[in-house]
Amino acid sequence: MIDVAVLGASGRMGSTTIAAVQAAEGVNLVASLEAGDEVAAAARAGAEVVIDFTVPSATEANVHAAIDAGLHAVVGTTGWTTDALARVEEHLTERPELGVLIAPNFALGAVLAMKLSAAAARYFESVEIVELHHPDKVDAPSGTARHTAAGIAAARAEAGLAPSPDATTDDPDGARGAVIDGVHVHAVRLRGLVAHEEILMGNPGEQFTIRTDSFDRVSFMPGVLLGVREVANHPGLTVGLDGYMAL
Repeated sequence: MIDVAVLGASGRMGSTTIAAVQAAEGVNLVASLEAGDEVAAAARAGAEVVIDFTVPSATEANVHAAIDAGLHAVVGTTGWTTDALARVEEHLTERPELGVLIAPNFALGAVLAMKLSAAAARYFESVEIVELHHPDKVDAPSGTARHTAAGIAAARAEAGLAPSPDATTDDPDGARGAVIDGVHVHAVRLRGLVAHEEILMGNPGEQFTIRTDSFDRVSFMPGVLLGVREVANHPGLTVGLDGYMAL
């Protein structure tokens, strides 16, 4: 039995996570924490793993507090920077037995889409990403889109590909979107959406599209539970649920 605490318990993802943990076999909810609660309270309640679905401004401090308390952490909050990840990795050297999983997306379809897009991108001249989310999401582009773009860019660099062709010289309003590691990313925020991503790839006379859709937050729960069950077996920092999957 794995004892678990949930941070951000009353939020949309937090409440869905609590229901999933309570329904899962081999996992036991021992604490539900809100903003202002000490992460150390999870350890006092007997937790082994904390699940963080809070907000970008709080998540890094929560992870450091979890490490200080001797807790593994499974993190779904986005907004992480390279510097923030490096600080967590450095902190974990003090507690090498602990594991921290920071996943841009826990939906299994999204994880597969990220892996497949990195494998496919080297074979296409052009690639762009469109990410679509509900309007209550606070960060843009999404962590999923950033992670997808980074994987695509690394694969294209390894293959020695030139940047995607783009003759645009005048874009005062940013119509071409953000550029993440050389990949254009377009963010849509629309009522009625949950979490969606399209990876568009093109060659002369051909287009290849990978799309993943989460219509309900329950779609993230199998991945969250996989993270909870595996995090203790993966000491150190892991970025992306694919690090726990046999892909």
